[in-house]
Amino acid sequence: MTVKQMRLVVEVEDYDAAVAFFRDALGLTEEAAFSGGDGAQVMILEAGRATLELANPAHHRYIDEVEVGRPVAPRFRIAFEVDDAAADTDKLTAAGAETVAPPTQTPWRSLNSRLDAPGDLHVTLFEELDAQPPHSPPKAAQQ
Repeated sequence: MTVKQMRLVVEVEDYDAAVAFFRDALGLTEEAAFSGGDGAQVMILEAGRATLELANPAHHRYIDEVEVGRPVAPRFRIAFEVDDAAADTDKLTAAGAETVAPPTQTPWRSLNSRLDAPGDLHVTLFEELDAQPPHSPPKAAQQ
């Protein structure tokens, strides 16, 4: 089997607010949109490269502690890599997100913020501080 795409499907109560936030404020590209009977609507937004990050409960708690200082994340959260975590956190807060934690430098050299976004989604914005070519091994492994 070859997986060609990962698509996260999220039911949102306020569809218009979620579209305005993720498409218009965050800048995800609209790939397709469909509507059906009884007011059914869906929009597929392109978000660059997708990965699936699996974490055990201890790591889940550790990430919350590092990024926020307390447990806050539900079972899943969406993380977006951006060029400027501080400016983009301000932009998304102005667009309707609630800042849970401001941009914080992590031990793995990224600048991460946490937001509660429209659609009842918990979001991390992260900016890599030590740029590495895609798919290169971590610096420690290169030595």
